[in-house]
Amino acid sequence: MKIHEFQAKDLLRRFGVAVPEGGVARTPEEAGEIAASLGGRVVVKAQIHAGGRGKGGGVRLVEDADAATAATREIIGMQLVTHQTGPGGQRVKQVLVEAASDIDREFYLGITLDRTQNRVVVMASREGGVEIEKVAARSPEKILVETVDPSVGLVPFQATRLAFGLGLEGASVRQAAHFIRSLHEAYAAADCSLAEINPLVLTTTGDVLALDAKINFDDSGLYRHQDQMDLRDVDEEDELEVEASKYDLNYIKLDGNIGCIVNGAGLAMATMDIIKLAGAEPANFLDVGGGASAETVQNGYRILLSDPNVKAILINIFGGIVRCDRVAEGVIQARQNLETTVPTVVRLAGTNANVAADMLEKSSLQFVVATGLKDAAEKVVATL
Repeated sequence: MKIHEFQAKDLLRRFGVAVPEGGVARTPEEAGEIAASLGGRVVVKAQIHAGGRGKGGGVRLVEDADAATAATREIIGMQLVTHQTGPGGQRVKQVLVEAASDIDREFYLGITLDRTQNRVVVMASREGGVEIEKVAARSPEKILVETVDPSVGLVPFQATRLAFGLGLEGASVRQAAHFIRSLHEAYAAADCSLAEINPLVLTTTGDVLALDAKINFDDSGLYRHQDQMDLRDVDEEDELEVEASKYDLNYIKLDGNIGCIVNGAGLAMATMDIIKLAGAEPANFLDVGGGASAETVQNGYRILLSDPNVKAILINIFGGIVRCDRVAEGVIQARQNLETTVPTVVRLAGTNANVAADMLEKSSLQFVVATGLKDAAEKVVATL
């Protein structure tokens, strides 16, 4: 789950991570009041779940409260387009008004899970304020990495080594090391999947600050943090993804035209791959879970049909825990209730697969029944 920058900074403050003073404003007048309380010279930052806001005109440095009011009037309500929003952009509803900082140097700092090691890693680079992916591709040696042993956590010498690696000296090394350890503490305590500070800055007065902050929570840990659910902004999420979450469906909208209903994340990925190999593009990732019921399949089917880009549907279910005949029942009911003409290819394997195939054949609803994964992909692409 993603949260806004101002929410991330509120979280980081609780763990002693240094961030600039500021406040969130939802009207131009509120922005002016916050700017006046901070001395006038502030940065007004659009709050959306995307990077690249500055390049899109969503970040403004202003010199006084009146300018902050004017900038906010221009930003709130704008459809902000960045490299992460897509061409449609995202509507801005609020801004973060923050005291401006006099910057000496900019760095990158991030914490995430390295799945190749099954360890949390802390990454730092002297090249801050730019996309870290570009740095990794162009100059991977410029990214410093410390792997965290889960039995002891991030130990002081690792944080200090990163601080020295950034070229810091004297008191700034101690500040940065404390900053890094505090960020890791926040990452672990809040069950984050990503904590990214870009840029981390050294000010002209020698202070180390998080000028920006991006925090993503691990959805699997949200049950331990009910307060985090209050931070969710569904307006920043795809409408169909929000609808799918109401039924505990793992759904991600993509740009293709073949809708997929699959049980199991691995099988879902394989299904998407084989659709591409067959010459088409998947319209979504949808994992209905290992215990998919008739009702679950119906909800998934309805959500897929709500996407106008979907021109055909592939249902690929392996009946291990779930019985294939129950899945077939859900598919038939969904087709009848929704009265759709979108071609549907069904591949069911496992428990009661023969019974399910017989149900589909006798339904008179013009399902295309496939016998294997390759066969299913080729048949669904042929319907386009």
